[in-house]
Amino acid sequence: MSAEKCLAKGSTAPGPVPKDYIRVYSMRFCPFAQRARLVLKAKGIKYETINIHLKEKPEWYLKKNPLGLVPTLETPAGEVIYESPITCEYLDEVYPEKKLLPSSPFAKAQQKMMLENFSKVIPYFYKIPTGRKNGEDVSGLEADLKEKFAKLNECLINKKTKFFGGDSITMIDYMMWPWFERAEAYQFKQFLDGTPELKKWTELMLQDSAVKALMFSPDAHKAFFKTFLDGNPDFD
Repeated sequence: MSAEKCLAKGSTAPGPVPKDYIRVYSMRFCPFAQRARLVLKAKGIKYETINIHLKEKPEWYLKKNPLGLVPTLETPAGEVIYESPITCEYLDEVYPEKKLLPSSPFAKAQQKMMLENFSKVIPYFYKIPTGRKNGEDVSGLEADLKEKFAKLNECLINKKTKFFGGDSITMIDYMMWPWFERAEAYQFKQFLDGTPELKKWTELMLQDSAVKALMFSPDAHKAFFKTFLDGNPDFD
């Protein structure tokens, strides 16, 4: 149950969310929205997807989420939840089967701290390609990103686990994954060569059923990212 094509200004608002489903307002190539879709898929939650045109946002969508961002969740009761970490934590609490966040308050706090640290890495995924396109010297930014990848690699070495939360996939892995799926499109794949544990983590993530179900090919990501850098993103 989904609307693949983005809904834009002037579109008709979708009807009520079907019983026993949750609706996710998304955009096919948005890494933040992919976080919520990964959690929905991993937990086996029945959901429908409505894609939003992020440059020509529907008026009805801005009434649901005044920020106009994705992901946004909507329940059959008309409850609306947005911001990717909040949507994912909400899903884990409301659908307790196959918990992705640890039950220990300390372990949960550790994952949130890791996520906070990773949020400082994300801007490099956009600053570097934009700088390259504009002919700027991005060597300093690339060095910073390599250092941040090295710290993530060190984290896995110190933990002695396959994933960032242990030996099975947990919430933090899904929260970080979308940017690594796009590493080739961003021309960052070579930065993983000096981080063997992080590289192994990406290979293990590629074997996950939720990741496999939702991922796009590197060529699809490259095609979208080119339109994004050109200032006229093709959301469809």
